[in-house]
Parts: sequence; structure tokens; C-alpha cells
Amino acid sequence: MRRDELLDAAEGLLCDQGSEALTLAAVAERAGVSKGGLLYHFASKEALIKGMVERLIGEFDELLATSPGDTYTKRYLAATLTAVRAGKLRRWAVVTGASGNVFLLTPLREAMARWHREGLSSEPDPVASSIVRLACEGLWDVASHDPDTHSEADLEALEARLLAML
Repeated sequence: MRRDELLDAAEGLLCDQGSEALTLAAVAERAGVSKGGLLYHFASKEALIKGMVERLIGEFDELLATSPGDTYTKRYLAATLTAVRAGKLRRWAVVTGASGNVFLLTPLREAMARWHREGLSSEPDPVASSIVRLACEGLWDVASHDPDTHSEADLEALEARLLAML
């Protein structure tokens, strides 16, 4: 539990103050722990960013695994909409903005490639499936920067239109 609290503190700090503010001391202060307590879980700023990336991938993989749908793309759409509705999107922008280190973002790039290629050849219309997955990425991006962009009615309309494409 403490590890997630530290990751939440780092994400909140990044959202509120930007990547320049991400220091171990600032994260520890925001989380209400000593710097030593933070270092117990994350030995460096890079380890903290890596932890944010790993958590982000794991959470989305879990959403995919538990989302309804008879195709991967339908599960991908459902998982994306679940994340948007839950307000869990800021992590994508936070992690990307937090790290200028390509090595730290490699796992995210690999996950994105996997998410966009998975099961594509078995979809009824692979091109439509690619378009829906790319639309999901656009929704993630817009919602990450302006969470109030889409009302529930907007999301329902988007979902219906994207499902109709499949």
C-alpha cells in the first residue's frame, strides 16, 4: 500500500507542478514520509519513474483482462472508457512528461505496440479495429489534458459509434 501512495504522490506532484518539481525530497514530503522511507521503496528518481510506468501498464492490462467484449478491440475500447470514466488517465501524460529518458519509457512503448497489435489479424475487420484502437489513444490523450472534455453522454455516443465500426 505504501508503494502506491508514493507513486500517487509523485503523479500528483507532476500534475500540479511539472516534471522539474519531481525530486525524491518533494515526493517524500508530499507523501508524508521521510526521504529514507521513500528510498526504501525507490532507490532513485529513475526507479520511481519506472514504478509509475510499470503500474500504468499493469493497471491497463488488468482492465483489458476484465473488460467485456468478444474481441480484443472491444475489450480495449471498454478498458479505455473505464479508465476515462474513472479519471485514471492522467498517468499517461504524467509518465510521458516525467521522463526524458527513452530507456525508462521502453516498457510503455513495448506495451503500446502489444496493445495495438494484439489479436489484430483475428478481428473481423483489422483496419476498423486499428482505427478504433487509435481513436482510443486520442481519447486517452485529450482526457489526460482536459478531463472534463467529454460528458457521459459524449462517451456513450463515442462508444456506440466506435462499436458500430467493428
